[in-house]
Amino acid sequence: MNILPPGMSIFLNFLSGLEKMERRLKSNFLRGVILVLAVLCLGAARLEAVTFTASLDRDTIALGETATLTLRFEGGQPKLISFLPAIPNLQITDRGSSQSINIVNDQMSSSISETYELTPTRTGEFSIPALKAEVGGQMLTNPPITLTVTAPGTPPSAGVNSSSQVAFMKLTLSKDKVYVGEVITAQLELFFRQDVQNYGNFQINALPTDGFTAGKLVEGQHRRVQIGNAGYTVVPALFTLTAQKSGSLGVGPITGGVVVVLPSQNRQRDPFFDRLGIRDPFQMNSEQRQVPLTTETLSVESLPLPTEGAPANFNGAVGDYAMTVTAGPTNVAVGDPITVRVQISGHGALDALTLPDQPAWRDFKTYPPTSKVAISDPLGLQGSKTFEQIVTPQNTDVHELPAFSFSFFDPNARTYRTLTQPPAQLAVHSGGTTPAPMIAATKTANSQNPPPPQDILPIKEQFGALTPIGPPLLMRPGFLAAQSLPVLAWLAAFVWRKRTDSLANNPRLRRQRRVAQLVREGLNDLRRLAAENNSDEFFATLFRLLQEQLGDRLDCPASSITEAVIDERLARLGAPEATLAGLRELFQLCNQARYAPMRTSGELAAVIPQFENAVRELQQVNA
Repeated sequence: MNILPPGMSIFLNFLSGLEKMERRLKSNFLRGVILVLAVLCLGAARLEAVTFTASLDRDTIALGETATLTLRFEGGQPKLISFLPAIPNLQITDRGSSQSINIVNDQMSSSISETYELTPTRTGEFSIPALKAEVGGQMLTNPPITLTVTAPGTPPSAGVNSSSQVAFMKLTLSKDKVYVGEVITAQLELFFRQDVQNYGNFQINALPTDGFTAGKLVEGQHRRVQIGNAGYTVVPALFTLTAQKSGSLGVGPITGGVVVVLPSQNRQRDPFFDRLGIRDPFQMNSEQRQVPLTTETLSVESLPLPTEGAPANFNGAVGDYAMTVTAGPTNVAVGDPITVRVQISGHGALDALTLPDQPAWRDFKTYPPTSKVAISDPLGLQGSKTFEQIVTPQNTDVHELPAFSFSFFDPNARTYRTLTQPPAQLAVHSGGTTPAPMIAATKTANSQNPPPPQDILPIKEQFGALTPIGPPLLMRPGFLAAQSLPVLAWLAAFVWRKRTDSLANNPRLRRQRRVAQLVREGLNDLRRLAAENNSDEFFATLFRLLQEQLGDRLDCPASSITEAVIDERLARLGAPEATLAGLRELFQLCNQARYAPMRTSGELAAVIPQFENAVRELQQVNA
């Protein structure tokens, strides 16, 4: 039994229906339509052929590189039944989907691609299980895929010298022989070839430092170097290493990766744009490349601290330090606090420094110290650490603050050193009772010996001079005035609100105020334009002011005011003939200015008083 694809069955059914239609309508035009529809249905039948594939761009990568997994669906809308599971030590990042339609030799095909980025964090083999998907109503399954991750190797010297290495990484240490507890600096240098246009997504995996404690990375100053036949840009990164145990220790290999932008190797132009003689806008001038990075393993010999000659109060400090000690106050009573400040400065692990025990301070009660670190370099190796400790003397036999000592091991001199601060003199007295107060008495000339102090003072019999009491606060004018201020403020606000509401409900009053303001400002403009001998602007402003003033008095739009309004409406309101004549003359001057403008400032200035007089007379007309 032959099973036809769903698209083919649809095509055969459609073809049989068309044959019946052809027998009814024996038409050449219909045959042409049948042929076109048959081709389209055939293309649709071919498009229904569904496939599902999963592939990697590379089956084997080095640690620090990234592989791309592509799920490709052809012939229909996909629906994943099983999704990518979480795989230990493999980061899976969804990079989105894309759809494409291709027409090759008059055959059309469409595909949908889902892209994932795979980033391993260890070497070994990673198995990507089989995935199921439903495409076009059919269940499809792809076989499992295996990704192999190998350990990256350091770039060969020949490749670096021949400039074939785009980017590489190098690790250097300040010393190859250290003591336990000593801090050394490590430098991680990243080299980029001179044709690298940009770089990003720089990642470093966990620092494999067996027996060391690593500090934070601090980027250094970029520089240019010449290696072989090419120049490289060096990006240094510094960090600290503190030895925690003795023996032969290893640092590295440090692995990572970086994405570099290089000039595109595929710079072929589309012939279509060549024929037009323009630049190909789709031509890629650069490309990205994922470059794995690794360093070689460096060996360091870690020596234990010598036991011979170790001071009794040595507490593990390693480095090169100096010390200053201050204490105060020095004149105290028994039980009073004395602040001892100890500042240790120099080179070493400042955060790990602690105050040693001081056996000579047995006559003092000590409290836990506080500390503060001030560093002077980015790595935190140079600076100072200040301790503050409170001590209290326990008896009056204490006459000095005993000497303070601090011991450390100097790895450069390979010996122990002890810093000592000499004793500080103290004056400690008994707390005792508070002296009894003295009684104030008037001395006389005959009294040679003052009376002894008394423990109990007598009751005061004389109260001294009496001060008159002023009027009560309620009767003082200032108090009454202060109380009336809120009432006056409320009344002022009430009046202002009433006036505002009245103005809001009276549009005629609002217009009168606005026109009055326009006339005041317009008179200033007329005087300025007359002084500038600008007759065109002068008469345009004058005409606008006449319109605004007449429109306000007649309660009509200012734009509709013409010279005819004077006789039609203003005369009926009982305006004096002199007022009407003055307004007509002003309108005639404005009309004449369009054809024969005045040229002198005096003539323009003479019109201003005439306008002011017309405004005053017009305001007396009852509208």
